[in-house]
Amino acid sequence: MKRSLFVTIMAVLVSVAGHTQELYVFSEPASNMPAKSISAKWSTKWLRSLHSDRVEQRHTPEVMLGLNKQWMVHVAGTFSDMYSTNVRWESVRLYTKYRFLSIDDVHQHFRMAAFAEATHSVNPAVYEEVSLDGDQSGVMGGIIVTQLWDKLAISGTGSFAQVTTKKPKYIGEAYPWQALNYSLSAGYLVLPREYTSYKQVNLNVYVELLGQQTLDRKQHYLDLAPAVQLIFNSNAKLNVGHRFQLNGDMHRMAEKSWLVAFEYVFLNALQKKRS
Repeated sequence: MKRSLFVTIMAVLVSVAGHTQELYVFSEPASNMPAKSISAKWSTKWLRSLHSDRVEQRHTPEVMLGLNKQWMVHVAGTFSDMYSTNVRWESVRLYTKYRFLSIDDVHQHFRMAAFAEATHSVNPAVYEEVSLDGDQSGVMGGIIVTQLWDKLAISGTGSFAQVTTKKPKYIGEAYPWQALNYSLSAGYLVLPREYTSYKQVNLNVYVELLGQQTLDRKQHYLDLAPAVQLIFNSNAKLNVGHRFQLNGDMHRMAEKSWLVAFEYVFLNALQKKRS
C-alpha cells in the first residue's frame, strides 16, 4: 500500500513538472493527459456581440478520458444564449487525439499528435467565421507539434475544418464552409521554482496566436490570446484568458471574448482494481 502510494505521488510529480506549461488555455498540445485518468471540465465564455450589442455567454461541460499514453477522447456539449434570447442547449462535440511521436530527454521533449473532431449544432449559419465550438456542425482534423525546454513549451497546430450545417436557401454561397486553422502557443512555468511536493500551487502564463483562413471566400482573422493558469494539488486547474482580434476581414460574432475554465482530473480512475 505504501509503495503504491509512493509510486502514484512520484508519477504525479513527474507529470506536473513536465507538462504543466503545455496545458494551453485556447488550444491542445501534442501531449496527452495522464493515462487511465478521467477529467471533468467546465468552461464559460463571455463576449459582446457585434450584431446585438449585448453580452452573451456560452457554457461548455466536458469529460476527457486518458485511455493510454497515445490515445485520449473528449466529449463535450455547449449551452448558450448566442443564438437565442435565453441560455439553451446548442451542440455536442466528440474529439479524439493520437500521439504518434515522442522524443524524450532530460527536462525536454518533442511530440507530435494527430486529432479529429466532429460537432453537431442546432444553430444556423450566420457568421463568416468557421467555428465548431457550438456555432456550426462540421468535422475537423489536424496535426499538433509541441516542444518542451525545461519551463518553456512551444506548440503549433494546423487543421482543416469542413462545415456540414445545412445551407438555408436564402444563404446560398454567402458564407464560407471550408477553412484552414492554425495556432502558435507558448507556455511558461512561473511557480514553483523547484518541485518539492505535489500539493504546491503552480502558476503558468500563456500567450497564443490563433488564426483562420477560409478557402472558399478567402477571408481571414488573426487573434492574440494571453492567459494565466493556476494548478492546485496537481489535479485541479483554473484558467482565465482574454482573446482579441489583431487583424481580419470577416464578419464574426465578436472580436473580443473572455474565457474562465475549471478542470479536475481523477488520476487512475480507469485503472483496473487488483484482486
